[in-house]
Amino acid sequence: VQLQASGGGLVQAGGSLRLSCAASRRIINFGRMAWYRQAPGKQREVVASITVRGSTNYADFVKGRFTISMDSADSTMYLQMNSLKPEDTAIYYCYADTLYYGSIGTNDVWGQGTLVTVSS
Repeated sequence: VQLQASGGGLVQAGGSLRLSCAASRRIINFGRMAWYRQAPGKQREVVASITVRGSTNYADFVKGRFTISMDSADSTMYLQMNSLKPEDTAIYYCYADTLYYGSIGTNDVWGQGTLVTVSS
């Protein structure tokens, strides 16, 4: 199974974007899925995560601005990003610690990343 991230682009400060992370196969269960980001010259950091029970966690720097969600019917995870700031500029990656499709489970799945650029 693969994860495909999309939705990145160029936006002005204060604007919004919605990132999507679609699984290549129908996911029947998962452990924890998350969005990470990596800015130029910086380490990759977690932005937000969601569990199969719908429990969410956010990094302090996005609380109140970003919302993570999961559409199980479409096996797609989303990240709604509002009030974007120039410091949000980064490549955003989706990640799953465990994905189950059919009777098969796979661990540590990363999407390819989508670039978000916020201009001032």
